[in-house]
Amino acid sequence: MLEQVRKSELDNIIKFLRMSGRLKRISRSGWVEVGVDCPESVADHTFRTAVLSMIFSDLEDLDGLKMIRMALLHDLPEAIIGDLTPSEKTGEALEREDAAMKHLLSLLPEGLRQRYLKLCLEYAERKTKEAKAVRQLEKVEMALQAREYEAAQPSLEGLERFIESADEFVTSPEIRKLFRSILDSDS
Repeated sequence: MLEQVRKSELDNIIKFLRMSGRLKRISRSGWVEVGVDCPESVADHTFRTAVLSMIFSDLEDLDGLKMIRMALLHDLPEAIIGDLTPSEKTGEALEREDAAMKHLLSLLPEGLRQRYLKLCLEYAERKTKEAKAVRQLEKVEMALQAREYEAAQPSLEGLERFIESADEFVTSPEIRKLFRSILDSDS
């Protein structure tokens, strides 16, 4: 099918890839706020969320490709608006995030754009098993990262809030089991 893509569409796909590549250089704001040395990038977080989604979908017999796509898309707008902490996600910020997502996806051919917009909406609405799982796995990834920072920087304070946030958000019994295992394991 790539042979059917016009030169202008390929140019836009390359723009999309370059813009999404910005996520590799954007540090996660929450980690910066608490003073983590060399905090992970948004792309680092997205990658492990996608890996978690892949493993969990296979263990629970869910649509893995859908979950991986949701995981890869979920923070894409941050390539334009930067990483926002939960307290910064106000109505206006959510509108900017939505506009950024639409802008980024506008660079893709129509069929892909519509497919990915539909997945973004599904993720945001959290009505399907896959969307609910990815949303919760994203928080599990954050808790795992917090535990890793605790081990690497024992004197650092403020990391517990990330674990508490995940604890409040994760409701699936299966994902809670994974979450509890992370808390109980040695980093």
